[in-house]
Amino acid sequence: MAEQAAQLAHQRRALILDAVRREGAVRVADLVGQLGVSDMTVRRDLDALARRGLLEKVHGGAVAPAGASGHEPGFEAKSDLEGEAKAAIADTAATLVEPGSVVAVSGGTTAHAVAARLLGVPRLTIVTNSLPVAELVWAEGRDRGADAPALLLTGGSPTPSAALVGPLADLAIGSLHVDLLFLGAHGVAQGAGLTTPNLMEAQTNRALVASARRVAVVADHSKWGVVGLSGFAALHQADWFITDTGLPAPARAALTEEVGELLIAGEDGPAAPGRPHGTAPGKAG
Repeated sequence: MAEQAAQLAHQRRALILDAVRREGAVRVADLVGQLGVSDMTVRRDLDALARRGLLEKVHGGAVAPAGASGHEPGFEAKSDLEGEAKAAIADTAATLVEPGSVVAVSGGTTAHAVAARLLGVPRLTIVTNSLPVAELVWAEGRDRGADAPALLLTGGSPTPSAALVGPLADLAIGSLHVDLLFLGAHGVAQGAGLTTPNLMEAQTNRALVASARRVAVVADHSKWGVVGLSGFAALHQADWFITDTGLPAPARAALTEEVGELLIAGEDGPAAPGRPHGTAPGKAG
């Protein structure tokens, strides 16, 4: 009986690993239904695989190891991971937006959460290279008509994370001037800065940064220490870095030294004074 149980656990864990490698991330709730076992059993399997370095546990599921710098999870695979953190980040991010402004929103699930909070801001124009963000804003316009935010979609070729990238996207973005950019990232690390596994997405993100008067990076704590294949922005280029309370103290200290202002969603006020708004290197006043 014990031998049979061990064999079943081995089979489950092989299936879990296959899903992580294929999709980039898995949710506990999905695995419970797919494997026909309890929530506790799935979590034990994830613990066992994490101890072997085969995946990394996050709130609600697991993702591919941080060392897999060239792997790019799909949008759906990431959308429900760290959901509470992303919601808190989005709430804080929305307070930075003024009515009537032009706001750019990059690809990524955290940036998508921010876009959902912006739909009620009056007279807003949203520029995006994210298909899910565009769909969100377009649906709002269909329901509300002229009162909804205006949408500008960049065009380009879609990545696995549903971001439009490449020369068409870069050309469109390069002709624009936006007031504020909400910028997501696959990984954030001291030295490496903001990174992504996708080379063309890195170039398109650079174009977004260049088009913006102010940049607000939105990244939950699980992104810290992850380094993707290609960097697209240095930490000092962020006027604001918005994250959640799960970010450890050493990471907070490192970010405080480099970004304009570190905002911890769920805490009262900024995490540290940082530079005054608008004084990040390379930004117009």
